[in-house]
Amino acid sequence: MAAAPANPRTGSTRAQLPPCYYEGYLEKRGAKEKVARRLWTCLCGNTLYFFNNPKDTNYVEKLDLSGFVSLIDDPSRDRNLEAARLNLRMKDGEIKLTAPNLEARELWKGFLYSVVDLAVPTTLTLLPGQLHMLKEVVEKEKMRRKARSSSRAPSSPLSLPLVGEIPACFRPVSRTEAEVLLERHPDCGNMLLRPGRDGTSLAVTTRQDLNGSVFRHYRVTQKQQGGYIIDVENPIPCPTLHDVINALVEKTAGTLQPFILEEPYEENITFVSSNDENGERTLHCAPTGPLSRAPSLPPKQVGTDRWSLRSQTRSPSSSPRSFSPSGSPSNSMRRLVLSPSPLSQSLTDELKQKLEKRRTSQE
Repeated sequence: MAAAPANPRTGSTRAQLPPCYYEGYLEKRGAKEKVARRLWTCLCGNTLYFFNNPKDTNYVEKLDLSGFVSLIDDPSRDRNLEAARLNLRMKDGEIKLTAPNLEARELWKGFLYSVVDLAVPTTLTLLPGQLHMLKEVVEKEKMRRKARSSSRAPSSPLSLPLVGEIPACFRPVSRTEAEVLLERHPDCGNMLLRPGRDGTSLAVTTRQDLNGSVFRHYRVTQKQQGGYIIDVENPIPCPTLHDVINALVEKTAGTLQPFILEEPYEENITFVSSNDENGERTLHCAPTGPLSRAPSLPPKQVGTDRWSLRSQTRSPSSSPRSFSPSGSPSNSMRRLVLSPSPLSQSLTDELKQKLEKRRTSQE
């Protein structure tokens, strides 16, 4: 597939293009092109713009990445042994790209995936600084798309509010974007619910394999008195949107399954902290080691428990002035000191008698 050529008379200049995230030389060859051309390539927004050289102000071709399907490394060798090839598969064809070296290829893949998926890819071999650049690109592209969508006339893809709970397979995407999603993630299901083109209805897009991808689109209208209808030859009334999805699953004996795309989760715990000296805020990664355990309580003293049991046997009722329960170790020890045993009392009396005799004999 050849990228859409720009009209040299009406083509946008660089100043009119979206912000440029990455640029460099790439060799490009479309499906209908016999020879590859070395062009200065700029990734502006989610579109690739091709120039004859870096100083040109008008692009010669452009490639909108909204029809992106996949990006695969091409292991075949180039006449330049350092060059690294890529196969960029779009919805309507495949384009072969050649980067100057392996590092440049990884960077192009990182930037392309970032603007297409709006997420930093985790499977590429990139340096921390390069990953930081990709994070900034993702944030800038999100803000650009948000500003562009808010400037459009309809603020919502649907002018009618959806009634009831929305199924998990609902995606606020266009017909083309729905087809791309289903083709790129075949393991996540083959049927999704989306807004209709007229803004007043819904649509179900399905994908099946029959010597290639076969897409079907079904209109779903909302009744004024409540509920929905699948607009086919024999209309199928459904009370809720969940019933719409279930009806299509049942009608096809389970061949159609709702599209549920699992969003990526973070693999590390990160947090932002401020430097006390200059106030600079930095993103840190929490340590991944095991958590330190809290200090354990000291073991109970067997002797104390034994004295507690004895004191409970001797004095089952505690004094009304005591603040501790009668069975507590502290109260038991208090009674132990104030109430000596008979054996200790006899030893004390005997010692007093001996001291008295010694004092008498000395006199």
